[in-house]
Amino acid sequence: MSAWVFRGARVCGGPPTDLAFADGRVVAEAPVGAQVYDADGLIALPGLVDLHTHLREPGREDAETVETGTRAAALGGFTAVHAMANTDPVADTAGVVEQVWRLGQVAGHCDVHPVGAVTVGLGGQQLAELGAMADSAARVRVFSDDGHCVDDAVLMRRALEYVRAFDGVIAQHAQERRLTEDAQMNEGVISAQLGLVGWPAAAEEAVIARDCLLAGHVGSRLHICHVSTVGSVDILRWAKARGIQVTAEVTPHHLLLTDELATSYDPVFKVNPPLRTAADVTALRDALADGTIDAVATDHAPHALEDKETEWAAAAFGMVGLETALSVVVAAMVDTGRLDWAGVADRMSLRPARIGRLSGQGRPLEPGAPAHVVLVDPAARRVVDPAAMASRSRNTPYAGRQLPAAVVATFLSGRPTVLDGKLT
Repeated sequence: MSAWVFRGARVCGGPPTDLAFADGRVVAEAPVGAQVYDADGLIALPGLVDLHTHLREPGREDAETVETGTRAAALGGFTAVHAMANTDPVADTAGVVEQVWRLGQVAGHCDVHPVGAVTVGLGGQQLAELGAMADSAARVRVFSDDGHCVDDAVLMRRALEYVRAFDGVIAQHAQERRLTEDAQMNEGVISAQLGLVGWPAAAEEAVIARDCLLAGHVGSRLHICHVSTVGSVDILRWAKARGIQVTAEVTPHHLLLTDELATSYDPVFKVNPPLRTAADVTALRDALADGTIDAVATDHAPHALEDKETEWAAAAFGMVGLETALSVVVAAMVDTGRLDWAGVADRMSLRPARIGRLSGQGRPLEPGAPAHVVLVDPAARRVVDPAAMASRSRNTPYAGRQLPAAVVATFLSGRPTVLDGKLT
């Protein structure tokens, strides 16, 4: 395996230094003959880890595949992604999660870690084969019915109890179904003005409160997907103060965009949970900064053209986000002074890897660590062009928008997957 040295890289925003790696690991000194990459002015971060990616394969290859999704991930600086279970067939057996894991191995652009379904067919009636998925070649440690809430409190308790045996985590899509029937956007002033059925914040907060209590009762790990409201932040802060093993993620789009965008009636802004108010955005940014929210996760949700380019009510929920995530976090958190680059590394690499129990990812760039690295140009400014994206789908909310920072290079186990901003 080749050896590389990044000349003048600023590791996590620190002073310029040489960062070297050989045989897939960071080394103290560059070996003779190492390839030299001029990294003057560039930030070096541990490879990013996404806890929440929809790769759509098997079943919806018209929207995304493991190949196209992981190409997008590499361009976004990710060296590992967690592939959600709402595929067709659902990833609720050892066979399906192993299929997704092997597709990731073949693609080779980043590590793919399948998320197993909590219930059979995402139906919310019967626990899926959690133990078999955990023991499979995919070594599943995160389980979620994402897209569907585990409504049944007894079933949720059993799932939390079950995963304790192998240090797994249940990742909950917090949505009280009865409170969100036919809901189209955040419930508030703008939904009333537009005449659209509102999605109340309480629909998210009620489930989070219940599940924090359950996790505390059984002593298990709980992870909350795509937190979006002030009230959710308050509940998480309360639970953590009492020692409950709960972690949470926020999406880049919930850190930057608000429900005012719904006034355009452009379905690209229709997402689950919905875009919230400016007050919610501020609370989410503050919670990510102080650690109440542990991680950024993209909720990359590609959709075929016909599923998004339609009237608002009929359009599918979701946005693509792998290729823009880092830039959005820089805009929302770094440029506003809430996080430094070390904080970005913590929220987008170290903590997500820890939550997903990925021992080979999310490690500080120190000698002996796996050489999963992303180089970022903090001075770059780019206009988002959907046609230039690697993802098979184009439903980005940032089309035509200028975003800060750009991924220059991504290395997976010391092997370049992206160089000079292009896939290798």
